[in-house]
Amino acid sequence: MRTEILGRAPTDDIDSESDAAAYTGRLGHHRARDGSRGGPVAVDFDRPHAGLVVGKRGYGKSYTLGVLAEAAARTHGVAPVVIDPMGVFCGLAAESAADADPVPARVVTDPTVRADAVPPERWPALVGADADDPVGALVWHAASTAVTLSEMRSVVADADADPATVRAAGNRLRRAAAWAVFDPDGLDTRALAGGEATVLDCSGLDDAPANAIVAGVAAALYRSRVGAAGGSGAAESTIDRLPWLVVDEAHAFLSGVASAPLHRILTRGRAPGVSVVAATQRPSALPDVAVSQSDLRIVHRLTAGPDLDALAAADPAYLDEALSESMPTAPGEALVIDDTAEAVRTVAIRERDTPHGGDSPRASSSPLDPSALGSVRSAGRTATDRN
Repeated sequence: MRTEILGRAPTDDIDSESDAAAYTGRLGHHRARDGSRGGPVAVDFDRPHAGLVVGKRGYGKSYTLGVLAEAAARTHGVAPVVIDPMGVFCGLAAESAADADPVPARVVTDPTVRADAVPPERWPALVGADADDPVGALVWHAASTAVTLSEMRSVVADADADPATVRAAGNRLRRAAAWAVFDPDGLDTRALAGGEATVLDCSGLDDAPANAIVAGVAAALYRSRVGAAGGSGAAESTIDRLPWLVVDEAHAFLSGVASAPLHRILTRGRAPGVSVVAATQRPSALPDVAVSQSDLRIVHRLTAGPDLDALAAADPAYLDEALSESMPTAPGEALVIDDTAEAVRTVAIRERDTPHGGDSPRASSSPLDPSALGSVRSAGRTATDRN
C-alpha cells in the first residue's frame, strides 16, 4: 500500500523510491470517517519544516512529539534536539521494542550552554532587568564584551558606574551563576549534531534558566547552519546535518527570553536548513507567527474557545469545514494540516517504539494494602449501618 508523505510536494525532486523512503519517518495511518484504518502516513525529513503539535491534556500531544523524535533520530542527515521541560522524553534513549529498529538517542540531564551563546541583547531580560535602565544597560555591556559568565561579572565589578547600579547588576549575574546552566565547555553545535537524538532534560530548571538553555541552543544551531550554507557563521562551528529543534511546552519559551532565536528559526530557518517543531496545550498562548509560519500542523483534540480561535486564524482556504467541526475526538487521533501539499488528513498516530514518559500517575496503580481496604469499608458505613 502506498505511503503518503506529509510535508512533501508531488514535484519534489527525489532521485528514487528508495531515497524517498530513506528521508521520511513513520507517523501512523489514515483514519477514514467511518473509523476504518487506511494507508500508512509518513513525515518528510528531507527538507526543513516548521511544525506545530497541539492538543489538550491526555489526547496525545507529547506522545506524537515522541513519535516524531523517534523518526527524526533514525533519519540519515538529521540532528534532532529535544527540549524536555517536563522530563517525559528520557525514554527515547531506552531500548526499543523487539520488533522495531533501535532509536539512537542520548539524554543530557544537566544541560549547560556557553554564556555567549545567549545573545547580549537578551541578557537583561534573562536576569530580570530592563535593557533601558542603568542596571540592564550594564548587564548588556558585560555580555557584549565578555565570553564567560565569570568574565561578565568581572566587567560589572570593574565598571565605572554608580555603586548601586554595579551592585544590582552584580547581584543579578550572581543569581544567574547559581542556576548552573552556564559553562565555558557547555554544549556546542557539533555535540548536538552527531548521529543521534539529543534530549535536553530541563525538568529541574525554572523558567529563566530553561529559557537560557533554549535561547543558547536555538541561536547556536541557526548560526552553525548559516555558516554551513555559506553565510557569516564561523567555519569551525558549522554542521552538516540538518537540525530539528523539538520544543515541548513551547509557549513558555516563545513568550520568554528564547523567543527571539525561536522566532528567527520560524521565519528564516528554511534557507539554512533549520527545522523547529513547537508543541503546546495552549495554542492561544503562542505568538501568531508560531501558527502562521507552520507548514505542518498536527492538531489533537482542543475544546477551549481561545485555542480554537488561535488556530482558526490561520485556517487555509483548502480546509473544507471549520476546524471545530473537524476536531478529532479520540486520544491518538490527529487532524494534520499539510501546507506543503495543501492537504488535510485525519491520522491515527502509530505506537511509540520506545517508552513514553508522559502518562499521568494514577492512584489506582499503587499497591493496595488489605488492612487499609478494611478501614475504607468501615469508614464507608452509614450511621444506620452502625446501629
